[in-house]
Amino acid sequence: MAGELGLEGDGLTAAAERIADALERMSPPPGPAPDFGRASAFVWHVDPDRLEPVDQVAHVHLTLLHGVDRARDTLLDNTLRFAEGFMANNALLWGARGMGKSSLVKAIHADVAEGHPDLKLVELQREDLPSVGRLLDHLRNAPQRFILFCDDLSFSQDDQHYKSLKAVLDGGIGGRPANVVLYATSNRRHLMPRDMIDNERSTAINPSEAVEEKVSLSDRFGLWLGFHPCSQDEYLTMIRGYCDAWDVAVDPDVLTAEAIEWQATRGARSGRVAWQFFTDLAGRHGVRLG
Repeated sequence: MAGELGLEGDGLTAAAERIADALERMSPPPGPAPDFGRASAFVWHVDPDRLEPVDQVAHVHLTLLHGVDRARDTLLDNTLRFAEGFMANNALLWGARGMGKSSLVKAIHADVAEGHPDLKLVELQREDLPSVGRLLDHLRNAPQRFILFCDDLSFSQDDQHYKSLKAVLDGGIGGRPANVVLYATSNRRHLMPRDMIDNERSTAINPSEAVEEKVSLSDRFGLWLGFHPCSQDEYLTMIRGYCDAWDVAVDPDVLTAEAIEWQATRGARSGRVAWQFFTDLAGRHGVRLG
């Protein structure tokens, strides 16, 4: 073959080197594992694979999260056990939008990491799930313990990313590393739209098997923590908690009236709406939140 191309000796070697260089540029080698002591949190990126440290994680203090007491206590206990080297469950935080699912994960990590600095938070984007095996290879032999955090997780009709997630939960020969636990948030309890489940069941030859593979993915989470729309009292309690934490003094009756008007204009009531109202309130009172 080389003779047919007119390549011999040094010419063949040079051609091989050029091909190798081109392949390396197309698929650069993975970067070295980071110094996990540099930061308490990291974000996983691909092309090329790397874990980038996050110098300061945007989170609220755990005491400022109201209306999610049961989920808070359950996840905190699970995280403490994991940080102390004991077995812990993967957790799926599902339910209403804006009720603090991702905020709770970050707040609990920050709270527990104060006493257990080797507990690290690693954020993984849903679209990067196919690379999760390579990420686990970085984490498997590290002495630290890692919360793998996947925010706003859900799957559509033809989405195959969910198969990659099984490697983290319990799939694969190697299984999940003992020093890794997965916390995921989703608006959907079964990680897929209800109308898609009903459609596949109605059109499949064997309805019970039509969605079993995808629905069973959520069953692999040991903890299911539900987040439901908050009541008006809980909404107001959240806002009063923010006011106390940042020393924003407002007449209680005025605060209540303005907060209710704010949620009415938004057509929603949630922890996110409470924080947005307080952000506006703090700005009007000249209070910096940074």
